[in-house]
Amino acid sequence: MKGILGRKVGMTQVFTTNGKLIPVTVIEVQPNVVTQIKTVETDGYNAIQLGYETIKPKNSNKPKMGHTKKANTEPKRFLREIRGVNIEDYTLGQELNASVFTKGEVVDVSGISKGKGFQGVIKRHNQSRGPMGHGSQYHRGVGSLGTMLPMHVLKGKKLPGHMGNVMTTVQNLEVVDVDLENNVILVKGNVPGPKKSLVMIRTSVKKGEKVNEMEELITYEVVEEATEEVVTDTEEVVEEAVTEENVTEEATEEAPVAEESSEEVSE
Repeated sequence: MKGILGRKVGMTQVFTTNGKLIPVTVIEVQPNVVTQIKTVETDGYNAIQLGYETIKPKNSNKPKMGHTKKANTEPKRFLREIRGVNIEDYTLGQELNASVFTKGEVVDVSGISKGKGFQGVIKRHNQSRGPMGHGSQYHRGVGSLGTMLPMHVLKGKKLPGHMGNVMTTVQNLEVVDVDLENNVILVKGNVPGPKKSLVMIRTSVKKGEKVNEMEELITYEVVEEATEEVVTDTEEVVEEAVTEENVTEEATEEAPVAEESSEEVSE
């Protein structure tokens, strides 16, 4: 098990060399710092605590600054735990980047879902509605709330209420690409949460450390040699045009001489 924190940037699409389109979510992964290592002897379980996104000391407090000072780092905005890791692979104050995951790995992504506000049971719990015509007079109502015997609403009844804004996990997503230059991880499909929200990428619980074979993506790198060839071609075209102009000028100058010689022959 391994994981890292990042921010959801948004969605886009990439293409493989075979012409296949893959929808991906772009997750920005700035360096994560290991702020604490928990062990069975001291805390009862093994886990690491990651700190993400540095903040100014004035926006923190003394307990938080004292906690991060042990890891020899600055105060962090977010602190999250990851359990089930091999704590021997980590040291206090260690920095983790996007290279934690590789192309083709299967991961689970967790985040706080988008808030939908107060919604009815049809949208919130996917219940079916009543007939919309023939004088039904029952369209998007809650329906029966109780039964005959208890004579009251049973505990756990699905009712209208606040929808969304809860911790959600999407499992078995594939890592399409890892861009170390821009600190970005591309994950196939959608992940929970709005743009710029905090997400956690972890090893898949169901698939483990499985790595799938991914097709090569199309890259749009500019080659310097190609630009030089274009320049040389344009120079050759300009030289040819100049030589053609010189030839035409010489021809026009020789034309009157030829006319005079023809007149002398006629006389």
